Amino acid sequence: MSSHSLEIMPIAGALGAEIHGVDLAQPLGDNIMGEIKSALLEHQVIFFRDQDITPAQHVAFAGGFGSLQVHPYLPNLEEQPEVLILESKEENRSAANAWHSDVTFTEEPPLGSILLAREMPSYGGDTMWADMYAAYEALSPNMKRYLEGMTALHSAGRARFEDTKENDAEAKEEIKTVRKSLKPAEHPVVRTHPETGRKALFVNSIFTQRLRGVSPAESTAILKYLYDHISTPEFTCRFSWRKNSVAFWDNRCTQHYAIADYGGAHRLMHRVTINGDRPF
Repeated sequence: MSSHSLEIMPIAGALGAEIHGVDLAQPLGDNIMGEIKSALLEHQVIFFRDQDITPAQHVAFAGGFGSLQVHPYLPNLEEQPEVLILESKEENRSAANAWHSDVTFTEEPPLGSILLAREMPSYGGDTMWADMYAAYEALSPNMKRYLEGMTALHSAGRARFEDTKENDAEAKEEIKTVRKSLKPAEHPVVRTHPETGRKALFVNSIFTQRLRGVSPAESTAILKYLYDHISTPEFTCRFSWRKNSVAFWDNRCTQHYAIADYGGAHRLMHRVTINGDRPF
């Protein structure tokens, strides 16, 4: 590790590391940004504690890794549209409690996301991540051969985005209309990471509709097997949030699951998403 003050501490065997010694409110030089990017590629999801940053600082940090996405459905900050508002309360619960990669229903799914805890319940509300390199590598040689060259269709059809609009019937209808107009995206079942060159499983239970080139029954059976396999505990890490904690994950080789175990308590997160490229 280089001579500056970053301390990188893995939190689990498969993936995940906490990074100490950096203030994300400050402009970071090329060396520190390079160190953070290297840590992301190595550990797949990285965490920072005690980052009391403004939405503009959140966007500035994320912008150091690429262009930023404005999500087609989810609510955002008016003054900073790149900042998604992910809010869960009694009458409007989060729908992210299923394993998924973000926004894979588009032709170019995100590189990654940077999530900031604004308000957290006093207990519960952890998030888990799973390592899709490990999930791929643990498949049998026969299953790897079967999946080689196979593609899957991804769509926003089953995602409950309109649940975020509470009592706004007009907004709910608008989401349904936009969603119907989007064509499904086709992605490889096993993608090659553009920066590490490693292979990772790239199907998820929220957005993957079906495998191409096989019968519906076969597609359902294989996807069910892969989803069960992906959630193997040894492929995962679990992060306990506190206010002003930050998670930055590589969406190309991980999935995540927001654990909805905090009753009706209030949980408010801000997310900035970095644009990616077409999977191959």
